[in-house]
Amino acid sequence: MHLLVSRLCLIALAIVGVLGQRLDAQESAPSKQTGRVPEAQAGSAPVGVATAPNYVVGVDDLLTIRFWADTQLSSDVVVRPDGKISLPLLNDVQAAGLTPVQLGESLEQAASKFITEPDATVIVREIRSRKIFVLGQGIAKQGVVPLSSDMTVLQAIAAAGGLLEYAKKDDITILRTENGQDKRFKFKFDDVTKGKNLKQNILLLPNDTILVN
Repeated sequence: MHLLVSRLCLIALAIVGVLGQRLDAQESAPSKQTGRVPEAQAGSAPVGVATAPNYVVGVDDLLTIRFWADTQLSSDVVVRPDGKISLPLLNDVQAAGLTPVQLGESLEQAASKFITEPDATVIVREIRSRKIFVLGQGIAKQGVVPLSSDMTVLQAIAAAGGLLEYAKKDDITILRTENGQDKRFKFKFDDVTKGKNLKQNILLLPNDTILVN
């Protein structure tokens, strides 16, 4: 009799264990009807692009604003031409000209009217405000090159696919507008690649144009 009772208890425990595993699997899986992911998975931070610590947000940048205390305030936003972003409840907030950390602090201050302890994180998803232009018949890929970090002329040429065989390597010009004045810098590819006159391999600024004939 005691042996029979022991076996029945073991069988009952096994059934309870199997049912528990099935319930856990159902709770962790996305709902087929709603497609919603459990909070533990949905709360993972979005991936942003690598930026320098002193990176300043600019017009057209794509940002993810995450309020950990209130997801209703969280949103993906694009910096408008006036330098501001719009968020639920907060309306317009100045973004251009601030680092992501500074913008996060500004958002926390604005959200303090609605949240007891706001904790805002600003993630730069796409850098669209800082860019240079590489043009001319001697470059492999003409067009826009993102300027997400410090970049020299040689690095920009490499990012644009490099020079073509018939490119005039000693006739490369960097055009820049600074304080309302147009400036031109000469760049000789062969000299720089051979370690000569490295001063001409300048750091580029947003909106610089490299002409490769």
